Amino acid sequence: MAHPAHLVACGFGSGLSPRAPGTIGTLFAWLSFLLLRPYMSDFELLAFIVVCFIGGVLAVHKTGVDLGVIDHGSIVWDEIVPFWLVLLFCPDNWLWQITAFCLFRFFDISKPQPARYFDEQVKNGFGVMTDDLVAAGYTLLVLAILRFVLP
Repeated sequence: MAHPAHLVACGFGSGLSPRAPGTIGTLFAWLSFLLLRPYMSDFELLAFIVVCFIGGVLAVHKTGVDLGVIDHGSIVWDEIVPFWLVLLFCPDNWLWQITAFCLFRFFDISKPQPARYFDEQVKNGFGVMTDDLVAAGYTLLVLAILRFVLP
């Protein structure tokens, strides 16, 4: 935590968990979203997410370079910001949010294309952030399908 970028990239400490830091970071995203949501309109929250993504690219890159591993396990900002996006478009009830959490973790871990491309080939902050943005896209797609097929 020698630099403010490290604090952000490590999810304000949530990425320092010795077990499952990505999952803990996603849980942090869920909690922080619930705290932020009442204070922002959809548009303000979307703008905030865009700013956090762009800033995250820089913070994640700086932290990865400083740690010597561009996608170090303690870096969880790449889970936090995309999951905020998922929650913004997710129905506002616990069952949908739990489903979104499980789907996001599945897609983040399994890295279907093009997420795998960004994870394996784009070795910088943009690649780290974007592979999770793809996971968020897959999560939103499955949620939309579920909302269509479920009564």
